[in-house]
Amino acid sequence: MTPPLSLSPEVATARDEGRAIVALESTIITHGMPFPRNVETARAAEDAIRDRGATPATIAVVEGTLHIGMTGDQLDRLAAAGSVAKLSRADLPVCIATGGTGATTVAATMIAARLAGIEVFATGGIGGVHRGAERSFDISADLNELAQTAVTVVASGAKAILDLPKTWEVLETLGVPVIAYGQDSLPAFWSAASPYPAPLRLDSPEDIASAHVTRGKMGLPGGQLVANPIPPEAEIPAADLAPIIEQALADAETRGISAKSVTPFLLARIFELTEGRSLEANIALVLNNAALAAAIAHEIGAIRTVMRDGS
Repeated sequence: MTPPLSLSPEVATARDEGRAIVALESTIITHGMPFPRNVETARAAEDAIRDRGATPATIAVVEGTLHIGMTGDQLDRLAAAGSVAKLSRADLPVCIATGGTGATTVAATMIAARLAGIEVFATGGIGGVHRGAERSFDISADLNELAQTAVTVVASGAKAILDLPKTWEVLETLGVPVIAYGQDSLPAFWSAASPYPAPLRLDSPEDIASAHVTRGKMGLPGGQLVANPIPPEAEIPAADLAPIIEQALADAETRGISAKSVTPFLLARIFELTEGRSLEANIALVLNNAALAAAIAHEIGAIRTVMRDGS
């Protein structure tokens, strides 16, 4: 049994017609960007998916209903709303059961996508191991979700504010395929490259789709993380970012910011310290990830068609 899902008319039509669908999260709207850039980016990400022949499905909980795809009016209301809950695996059922409204993180979006039969999800960057986790034990639920929910997630790596080596180590321990797209190093969110070698590299949407389907045929739990580098013209070099991230982390510690408040605070502080440059980079990578996710979703659909028809 699954909770009631409200499919937008666009998503319902795409599902009935067997067309490719790509899930999108909603915390990027409510917690990741300032108004009105949040809703502008949400619409642009949807359009990037449509432009490549797939259907976007932005996911959120509104008054206890899990929406798979949102209308323009619903996006506008969510973007302008205040005090919207930030939902991960632990919070999602409670929000639905109590009639609440919440935006979905990577983990919650993966869960909802899987319930709706959507196999590909585009986001900006995943959560991971926070710096100082050896003291705080602050590790995102996104990592365990990747290990158990069969959705391919396209992101520009993990957010650069995190402890990236520990994040990659945890994903390796959990058996999550971490696939760099078209390069040998893992991207670092706002930066196209990093010192960390990619465990896996694939160079085409077709190969990524094939790996996704093969994993399912083998009965292996979990999904894939596709680490898609930010376009070079939009990146911020890691050397420029390093002192800014350290300053933002110090500010968070001074102000006692913790738990789910850490990431939104750090992103907002880095926006201030880069004079808005980080936001422009964030938007560019989100749109780039949406485009790649649409191509992967198409290829998965093509493979499924061949398997079904036996041709």
